[in-house]
Amino acid sequence: MEHAIYLVTLVGTALVVAAAFSSLIAFRFGAPLLLLFLCIGLATGTDGLGIQFDNARIAYFAGSLALAVILFDSGFGTPLNALRQAAGPALSLATFGVLVTTGLFGVAAHYLLDLTWLESFLLGAAVASTDAAAVFFLLRAGEINLRERVRSTLEVESGTNDPIAIFLTITLVEIIAAHANPETNV
Repeated sequence: MEHAIYLVTLVGTALVVAAAFSSLIAFRFGAPLLLLFLCIGLATGTDGLGIQFDNARIAYFAGSLALAVILFDSGFGTPLNALRQAAGPALSLATFGVLVTTGLFGVAAHYLLDLTWLESFLLGAAVASTDAAAVFFLLRAGEINLRERVRSTLEVESGTNDPIAIFLTITLVEIIAAHANPETNV
């Protein structure tokens, strides 16, 4: 049992070091950092090095913690005057944009993938939100020249659309679960 703790600590440390070096590579070559993280995860998972991980509670906790850190970092790095300037358009994009994207993607998924309507809209809700970390990386490190209002709107929108997409996803999962088992209370 003691050796297992050492092995978990060693693997965890190696993954953190690999993530740190991948961020250096991403900044140097302009590659999306999340793509490199995804590659590291695939290389170390069950189909790569064979690391088995099936603890949903720890995965949920780690994902929630990572989301909180990403959103905190983005909020901390966004100036208050930019937030005031972009709040209206960004919140419109974050709410209606996510709903429209979910709807359009859901309709396309229904006809192209032969899914039920609920499954199609669930897939749409899962992909509807723009990734805050990717947007912040591209805007801050990608040297993209945008007008300040557009830049501020993109930053605020990408940080505020996650709650809408999460709400839609959880709601659709609950509805699908209730339809699968009619005795379930939603």
